[in-house]
Amino acid sequence: METYNDIYLRVRKKLKYVGVEASELEAKLIVSHCAGKSRDALLAMGNIFATDPEIRKKIEECLERRLNGEPLAYVLGEWEFYSLPLLVNEHVMIPRIDTELLAQEVINLLKRKVWQTRLLDLCTGSGCVGLAVAANISSCRIVMIDSSEQALAVCRQNMIRTNLSRQITAMDADILQKPPAILGEFDVIVCNPPYIPTADIELLDKSVKDYEPRAALDGGEDGLDYYRAIIENWSKLLKKGGHLALECGINQAPAVRYLMKQNAFSDIKTYKDSLGIERVMVGMI
Repeated sequence: METYNDIYLRVRKKLKYVGVEASELEAKLIVSHCAGKSRDALLAMGNIFATDPEIRKKIEECLERRLNGEPLAYVLGEWEFYSLPLLVNEHVMIPRIDTELLAQEVINLLKRKVWQTRLLDLCTGSGCVGLAVAANISSCRIVMIDSSEQALAVCRQNMIRTNLSRQITAMDADILQKPPAILGEFDVIVCNPPYIPTADIELLDKSVKDYEPRAALDGGEDGLDYYRAIIENWSKLLKKGGHLALECGINQAPAVRYLMKQNAFSDIKTYKDSLGIERVMVGMI
């Protein structure tokens, strides 16, 4: 019979063997998740024998999925974003640390606005950006939009899970089409759109191209389809003096900046991620 520490060491060894760089962390996350314990609690019970067959079975199933290349977030069924524990599955993109920069800049914008504000979160997916804003700006009312009903189902579960439903409405709409007139005006529109050029999708890592939803990746031939639609159509929902905040792919910032300038945006600012990539673009209308 193995102890929990024995199991952790075995899981770590197998992950490391197949090339998982963060094998130590991932092994801890898998074992602690399956045992229903925090990582600290798992450390404390390391020398205790894992007698529950259901826990051992769950660990082996999760390990096998990870060894086959499935992203850890999908294996666990949850992922943390901006300190919020969010549900994720194959219908939504896994929230990235880069997108926390987008959420942070939107929060900074809204903190400067005195009265109750309205935010429109397009291509919301899991709802990570809108939920981060709601958790930090209690006076903000948020509309989250996605064209995928499966993604919206995950988003709505996360609204309930984070106790933020009172601030948020989630609805279905196609961002590539003109916005419904019933939406009204907004102080800020935010979007992390699909921005991978279609031909580049097959060049992505297996864990991305084979598991994450293609609709959340594919930005059209040049990767800019959603930027054009948002800047030319959806930005008309902004109040005078309102802001549009967008996440950009590598080397896309100049093209996005040009589109914003062509559509009357001013005071356009760029924010770089931890790798020095121009990741977030913010402009005022």
